[in-house]
Amino acid sequence: MTAAPEDRENLTYSLFGDAIRDLAQTVADDGYLPDIILSVARGGLFVAGGLGYALAVKNLHVMNVEFYTGVGTTLDMPVMLPPVPNVIDLSGAKVLVTDDVADTGKTLKLVHDFCVDHVADVRCAVIYEKPHSLVKCEYVWRHTDKWINFPWSVLPPVVSRAGQVLDA
Repeated sequence: MTAAPEDRENLTYSLFGDAIRDLAQTVADDGYLPDIILSVARGGLFVAGGLGYALAVKNLHVMNVEFYTGVGTTLDMPVMLPPVPNVIDLSGAKVLVTDDVADTGKTLKLVHDFCVDHVADVRCAVIYEKPHSLVKCEYVWRHTDKWINFPWSVLPPVVSRAGQVLDA
């Protein structure tokens, strides 16, 4: 199932820069000073890097979670892929979990629940949040119900790999 172009939100790299600065300002205005930014790979890596610079946080971690297999197609449940962060590295910290979008919210819920019993505080920051997301993020740049064309995933890869879905 492919969404028609008019049913899509289009984020450019330039607009992404504005989104990150706005999102960082929202976090700062809230007085939240995270010790760690935990990005959900892959889309959350871009958000984490930008927020890391804007919020002066150098301690960035990555959690690789697989859920989407194509446009509008997912696994039944998100799956953590190795290497899974050691909870001792997160112990007692204020953690900001980042992703590009809270769509179903299942991925963010998995990561949030992984952290919640081990950290001092965990909050989520995303560029986009959809109305049906299970997780209501503390920090959101925009709300939308459209499919999002992100600048890092709108074009096909320059290489093909076995089993990779190239149709977006």
